[in-house]
Amino acid sequence: MSVSDFIYLASQSPRRRQLLDQLGVRHELLLPDADEDAEALEAVRPAELPADYVQRVTALKLQAARARLRRRGLPAAPILCSDTTVALGRRILGKPADADQAAEMLAALSGRSHRVLTAIALASGRRTLAAMSVSHVRFAPLSPATIAAYVASGEPFGKAGAYAIQSQLAGWIAHIDGSYSAIMGLPLFETAQLLRQARVAF
Repeated sequence: MSVSDFIYLASQSPRRRQLLDQLGVRHELLLPDADEDAEALEAVRPAELPADYVQRVTALKLQAARARLRRRGLPAAPILCSDTTVALGRRILGKPADADQAAEMLAALSGRSHRVLTAIALASGRRTLAAMSVSHVRFAPLSPATIAAYVASGEPFGKAGAYAIQSQLAGWIAHIDGSYSAIMGLPLFETAQLLRQARVAF
């Protein structure tokens, strides 16, 4: 297997780009076409468990990205996909649809521990390499005023669980057990392991 000096990142997340830059991995974006319904891939199935969900969605994202690469006739290179979800027990907290849902999610997380699950998948030729990181995060109690101000900032939207670890709400996170980069959206340790297996130079 030949060495690749870059990868495709099939993600619109600026945080994942930032984390790949931190590793020193050259990457190009491989984003959905206008007629692709990328959000539909993230629909939750009835009674689906968080770990099953995040791994299934990541695999679907990779399948779509592989088809996109073929369709566009781009040069071959490994493709990286990732998905992050927040779980409170068996309940999956996805991206809030509106301000009320964001506030409800944050109130549910207030003063409690939850899990952040991030799955990654890397297409390397015909092979698919995959890994998952599970972290535990505990918020201090959040007052209604704190929640309202955070929702008003717009930060919860587009974020699983209605928050970002690198936002102002970090001042209310009492404890983290796991991977900070995974909570941001890309577990650097597991990602680096997969990239080395795929012979990506960085």
